[in-house]
Amino acid sequence: MTKNQIDELISEGVFPEPTEHRKLLETHISWVILCDRFVYKIKKPIKYSFLDFSTLERRKHFYERELVLNRRYSGNIYLGVLPIYEFQGQFIIGGDEGRVVEYALKMSKLDPEKQMDVLVSQNKVSNLDIVNLARYIADFHEHAKIIYDTSGIDIGQEFNDLAGARSFLTENLGSEYGDRIDSALKASGTFLRKNKKLLEDRLKMEFYRDVHGDLHTRNIFLLPDPQPFDCIEFNDKYRQIDVLNEVAFLCMDLDALDRNDLSELFIEQYNRHFPAIRNDKDKNLFIYYKAYRANVRAKVNSLRANSASNSADRKRALSEVKRYFELMEDYLCSLK
Repeated sequence: MTKNQIDELISEGVFPEPTEHRKLLETHISWVILCDRFVYKIKKPIKYSFLDFSTLERRKHFYERELVLNRRYSGNIYLGVLPIYEFQGQFIIGGDEGRVVEYALKMSKLDPEKQMDVLVSQNKVSNLDIVNLARYIADFHEHAKIIYDTSGIDIGQEFNDLAGARSFLTENLGSEYGDRIDSALKASGTFLRKNKKLLEDRLKMEFYRDVHGDLHTRNIFLLPDPQPFDCIEFNDKYRQIDVLNEVAFLCMDLDALDRNDLSELFIEQYNRHFPAIRNDKDKNLFIYYKAYRANVRAKVNSLRANSASNSADRKRALSEVKRYFELMEDYLCSLK
């Protein structure tokens, strides 16, 4: 579907149940429609180096993957995949009349005030919340599928994807970003060459699992029991990773929110339940993974800025690029 068709669906379309409110949230890869009791997520028909939603068949496949993968830990949030029909000039979610033009993932609507990033901003996340979350994620990781056929060194290629944003960032944030990208990529390459055996050993020691892949505060509710959602379905290699890479994202996010105390408490408690940091080399790897995660957020916000429909959204996304870029550099400078 196009953005104009999404707007038409929201204003005039037929939904499976009555709803007074229909609010659109947009990410760089999806449209999310918030109704009174349910949420409908629709994938954009896009193709990037890391995902391909370019055809209806591919999008349907990934809707179904998203449903199965998220049901591993999300209880009754993920309800099903529904077709969207065009019938007599109107878009209809569900039913069986007309031509299928898209699909939507139906989810239960949770209290937005209980989303972790909101609670952190209001200083409402307690140490007990973090202890419970660490235990929940550690238990999920402990029972997650073990991955044996991947290479941790591939993360270098993913880190280097930031180079693709060079021309956009130098044009919009200054020419110095070219040199800063080069320095970051060099530091990453040096670290990975020095620690190739460590990555290989961690694969053999079963630290690579099929996990969430996108674990940060905006993808967690505290109800007060922890409730992660919205894992990565579009690219297995982003989800089948070292568990330290997974929790590094959450800890980096907390660092970015100026809650280093919660970040440190989480990794301490997580490691108590699932000992993924065994020595100083692992601690150093954890810092590298945080740098990688800051790198990813800088890249994603660069994409968001590049596709922004107005100057205000573009400015906000560029501000986020700068913040995560600086955090990435701080982590890289602290590597030993």
